[in-house]
Amino acid sequence: MFHVLAANLPMAAFAPDKGNISNGDNAWILASAALVLLMTPGLALFYAGMVRRKNALGMLMQNWVVLGIVGVLWVWLTYSLAFGNDLNGLVGGVHFAGLANIDKEIVPGYVGAGAQTIDPIVFVVFQMMFAVITPALITGMTADRLKFGAYCVFIVLWSIFVYAVVAHWVFSPNGWLYKLGALDFAGGTVVHINAAMGGLGILLALRKTKRNRAGWPKMTMKPHNLPFTVLGAGLLWFGWFGFNAGSALGANNLSAHAFVNTNTATAAAILAWIAVEKLRNGKSTTLGGASGAVAGLVAITPSCGFVNLLGATIIGILAGAICALACSVKFRLGLDDALDVLAVHFVGGVIGALAIGFLGTTAFNSFGADGLLYGGGGKLLYHQAIAVVCVALYSLVVSYILAKLVDKVMGLRLNDEDEQLGLDLSQHDESAYDFESVLGSVHQTLTGKTSGTTPASTEEVKS
Repeated sequence: MFHVLAANLPMAAFAPDKGNISNGDNAWILASAALVLLMTPGLALFYAGMVRRKNALGMLMQNWVVLGIVGVLWVWLTYSLAFGNDLNGLVGGVHFAGLANIDKEIVPGYVGAGAQTIDPIVFVVFQMMFAVITPALITGMTADRLKFGAYCVFIVLWSIFVYAVVAHWVFSPNGWLYKLGALDFAGGTVVHINAAMGGLGILLALRKTKRNRAGWPKMTMKPHNLPFTVLGAGLLWFGWFGFNAGSALGANNLSAHAFVNTNTATAAAILAWIAVEKLRNGKSTTLGGASGAVAGLVAITPSCGFVNLLGATIIGILAGAICALACSVKFRLGLDDALDVLAVHFVGGVIGALAIGFLGTTAFNSFGADGLLYGGGGKLLYHQAIAVVCVALYSLVVSYILAKLVDKVMGLRLNDEDEQLGLDLSQHDESAYDFESVLGSVHQTLTGKTSGTTPASTEEVKS
């Protein structure tokens, strides 16, 4: 996103100038931050609907707790690591830890054409929401398997040693991938590829015999509540306008272009995904429609501020079709990516990042670059490929190491008994649906008897 505003100029060349602050831009970015925050509960519903009933609350809680963990960690440490004074292009320092000095100098990555139009604290809030949803995405790959406490510890470590570092590389003008010329408008590499590789690192760190859910792939593990999933997808789509359009860091023409591109790519991806389903299986599914929307949103994220309407449409079609086909790869690999994070977020993120190398244009964003199809040559595509490979490898390797460490110290994986019982009861002593009370009431109505026990199943009620 910082290629939108940031020129690679020394910090000393600028000083905060409150006269350039736009209340309108402040208001839009704060509203965008609120939209992005809503994406995390939306993701929780999206994922919770796709797991089995006994794990619904567990998925909701894993996503919800990230708001707490990262909400504290970001302001006290990880914002500074991502955007603080540079340490050799690899990570920021602790200059902004605890939000110290936040109003005394311009935030790195936030200097554009000698102007500062939003307050630094507004930028901190906006970026916080990106830092929240990224680790939450990991839960779709590891669904139904992780101990809650161990998961929380992993998220703390991952936010510090993976997310903050990658965000610095790509988003901060001092980061080495930024200086190289790699473009990422709103987080295709930093958010989606990064999170997918984080989840893969966890799975690979588990013993091969405990990597997959019990019974997978022979056992059918169908979504238990598709209305939840569609509602979650709708909230994600709504919040994504803040994610992408807000990354213009102002209420301006570029923001409007990013908004239109986001919606167009998402709509095209839905149609492409359900068309692939129809051709392959004879029917288009509700789950496919929801997944297609998310695939389109993922793919347009890095490119929405760098491509035109035609480019957005092409990216959406490619994402919907290719991500739909990629969902079957996990079975060939024998890897239980429960909710298709690799197929949607990794593949979608790669499509969106590399597409800039072909479809990028400076027509409405002079801080972008022209891709192959607009006379820019292959340099931009080369830089995009380097960013994709380096982010993926770094996230995979460090996530693997962190997961191994947590697994060795406290154990990441549920034991067999707890997995059979489900996350809801084994980890939280709660149940998403109180069927026992409902069945007990039905039993009393049918028999006219009151009892201290409730029937064990609907079959007992029928009898």
